[in-house]
Parts: sequence; structure tokens; C-alpha cells
Amino acid sequence: MVESKMEEMPLSALFDQARKIHQLATESCEADQEMVRKGCEALEKCEDMVGTLGLFSTNETKEDISTNNLKYILVPFYLGELTEKVEEDDRIRILKTSQAKLKEFITFCETMELLPEEELEASTQRNSDSHVDRRARKIARFKRQRAAESKLLEIKERKERRGRSSRAAALSTPVEAGEEDVLDDDGEEEREAWFTTISLAICKALDLLEMLKKEEEMLSAMKEKQEKEGDTQFFRDLLDDRTRRAETWHRDASVRAQYTKPAPPITCATFAQDVLEGRAKVSQAHEHKHQPMIFGPQSVISGSFSSERERMTAQVFQPGFRMPTMSIEEAGLTEMEIMNNWQEMNTKLMEEANSSWYKDNKITGPRKDDEDEDEDDEAAQDKARAFDDWKDDNPRGAGNKKLTPCG
Repeated sequence: MVESKMEEMPLSALFDQARKIHQLATESCEADQEMVRKGCEALEKCEDMVGTLGLFSTNETKEDISTNNLKYILVPFYLGELTEKVEEDDRIRILKTSQAKLKEFITFCETMELLPEEELEASTQRNSDSHVDRRARKIARFKRQRAAESKLLEIKERKERRGRSSRAAALSTPVEAGEEDVLDDDGEEEREAWFTTISLAICKALDLLEMLKKEEEMLSAMKEKQEKEGDTQFFRDLLDDRTRRAETWHRDASVRAQYTKPAPPITCATFAQDVLEGRAKVSQAHEHKHQPMIFGPQSVISGSFSSERERMTAQVFQPGFRMPTMSIEEAGLTEMEIMNNWQEMNTKLMEEANSSWYKDNKITGPRKDDEDEDEDDEAAQDKARAFDDWKDDNPRGAGNKKLTPCG
């Protein structure tokens, strides 16, 4: 149904539809794969129709191309960007197809003398390219991209203002026959807008080419390494990479903990009292399973231990303090239970102290002890009186005869 509809559509309508799909796919973070494939089919059909109609020739330059045909130069660029967003198992094939379309677009722009001089010089000096040159070229490309975006925005605002003025003038004075083309004569502005759009697409295509090339090299290296060393070494490298990430995370967390504001304390006893008296319930949020906390790469992997190496690696990063054995709410409930037992014990002791048996036992207790205590008190008094009498007979310092002065 869609293919038959595309066959019936003219080139301009098909290009507008494909351009809208490209805009929606590039603006959204996760593009719909059905929409992306539909856009690729429309752009491929546009590419075939452009080749069949022979709109461009290698003997022409940008000045020889008509304004209505300038927009079809962007067909390979749009197709390359949409192809990169296709999700397949063979990612390397998608990358190569996208790069081929982007290179085709850049080559045609170079033939039409649309490529900037800096990019032409960089393509000839690719082997002797240094880091400084790449950085300077990237900055210049970014400036051209920003200038093109600003110019397109200015052209759009200018057209909107002119359209509002034309509508206001048409309402005030009727338009005579033959004056409609004079009011809408913006061919030069449209040509300038398409040239600016092509310049912006060249900047994006060059950046995307570099990114896709790096991704292809990385995937090819990983695939080659996996084929040579097998899955064991691949997963071991993956585990080592996750180990390094876990180490970095724990190191950063320890640094952040020094400046983190502590959480306000929770009134455990109040909450436990409310639970015991029925004013509150222990919700699901406060129920803790008390599973042992696992630190290190295992917390990143979030799976079970598959080897002794993983178990030993996961035990490297352990806390330097004893972990809690119960939650805050359970500690409050335990403390409340201890207080209740203590109050019950004091209540029993008070009842026993106030009971008649305790009072009677205290009054009618054994008198032998009292008599012994009285006898002890009398012996102590006699001893104290004897000591006082001895002190009267022997005053202080009476035995120091050597200290007595001579008469």
C-alpha cells in the first residue's frame, strides 16, 4: 500500500514527506523504527527519481543548478542520517551503508564547489594531520554551523514578517490581476536558504562521518578480539571494566560523603509508641528484608556469582564499620518492649513493698539481730570512752622529751 502510494507521488511531494520523517526522527531521542524505515524507502525512491530525471550533471556548478532542484542535493545526506538510526544485529553493515551515503553527499558537494576551502585542504593533508589541526578544524566547523543556523532563523523570520505585511496589505487594498507574482517573488531568498541548508548539512555530515568511523573501528576491534580469544576473555574484560567503574563510583561517593548534609534523626520511640497503641502501622516502606549488602562489582552487575574470581572481587570493597542488624523502627519497638518490661517489674516491686506481708515481716522480724546490734553499739561506746580517758592522761606531744626546752 505504501509502495504503491510512493509510486504515484511526484518527486517534490515525496521529498517533502521524507524530509518531515527525517526531522521527526532526528528530533526524537528514540525514533520509531517503522517510521525510520519508511523514511529510508522514500529517500531511496527520491534518489532513483533524481537519477532517472538527470537533474544534476558533473559538468555543472552550483550556479547552473536551478533553485527548485537545489533541495534534492540533500537526499544522500538525509538517507545517510536515517540509515544510521536503523536498529539491526549487524551494526557494522549499517555504519558502512550510512558512511557511503554521507561520502557520496560530500563528494557531490565538492564537485559542485560547495565544500569550504578548509575542508578541502584537510582532505588533501589527511595523513599529516595533527591533534592541533583537527581541533582548529573542528572549531571552525562549529562556527560555520552556528552561523548557518542563525542565518536560516533570520530568513525564516524575514519571510514571516513579509507574509504578515502582504496579508495586511491584501486586506486593505485589493490585489490587481498579475500582481500576485510580484508579492511572492522571493526566489533569491529561497536560493540563499537552500545554500545555507546545504552548508549546515555539510558540517553535520563531516562530524557524523568521524563519529561513525570511530564506532566502526571500535566494533571491528571488539569483534576481531572476540573471534580470536573467545567469549571468556571478552567477558573478563567486561568484568574488569565494571570493576574499574565500581572503584571510581565508591571513591567519588567517599569524597561526596564528607560534604553531604546528614539526614534529620527519626524519633524511634515515638513511632514505636504509636505502633503499640494502635495509632500507626508499620508500612511496607519500613519493612526491611535485611539481606547482606554487597559492595564492589557485584553491585554493578546485579547478578549472581558465576566464578570464584567474581566472588573475591566483590569482597574487595567492604565497609569499614559494622552493618546494622535491624531497622530503625525495629530498634524503637525493641526499646519500647524493654521499657514496658522494666515498668512491669517496678510495679511488682511496689506492690510487694506495699503489701501487708512485707510490713508485718518488717515489724515482727527476728529480735536476735536487734539485740546483737545493741550489744555491738555498747561495746563500741565503752571502747570510745576508754580511748578518751587515755587521751586525757597522755596529752598530745607529751612523749617528745627532746623538744622540751632547757631550764
